[in-house]
This record gives sequence, C-alpha cells and structure tokens, in this order.
Amino acid sequence: MLNKALFGITAKEWKNSNPEKEGNMRDHATIEQLVVLSVIESQNALLIEQGASQSERLIMLNALAIKNMRSLLESPAVKRLQDKPLLS
Repeated sequence: MLNKALFGITAKEWKNSNPEKEGNMRDHATIEQLVVLSVIESQNALLIEQGASQSERLIMLNALAIKNMRSLLESPAVKRLQDKPLLS
C-alpha cells in the first residue's frame, strides 16, 4: 500500500512494467522518494494504531506523500546539497 501511496502503483505493477530492470521499484527510487517513503511508513504505523481503514490510510498517505515530495523538490537547501560533491 505504501508504494501505491507514493508511486501510484504496486510493486507487482512496477515489475510487470519494467521486467528488464534489476531489483525492485525502491531500488530505482530517488533520494527524495526514499525520504518520503520513510515518513509515510511511520505515519502508516500511527494510523494503524488509531484504527484507520486501509482505504482511509491510502488517501491520507498519498496526500502526505504529495505534500512532502513538493516540499523536498522545491527546497533550496536540498538543491544546494544535490549540487555539492559527497567527498572531495
């Protein structure tokens, strides 16, 4: 369900669409997507504890994923980090 909330497709759908690629969809995710995935994993656990249904969680997690992706992609700080080499 987390893949559906973030990427819009299931892992199986991704694999069927990308049979030539090694690994899974998360192996091909961007750093921003992996950060957001971590956020929605934590939020999903909280929503489960609160008794939210799977359909409710999917809607909430998708909205959270969109909000967080926009924030990360528009962040000047993130852009600066992307422009710097890891180690000189």
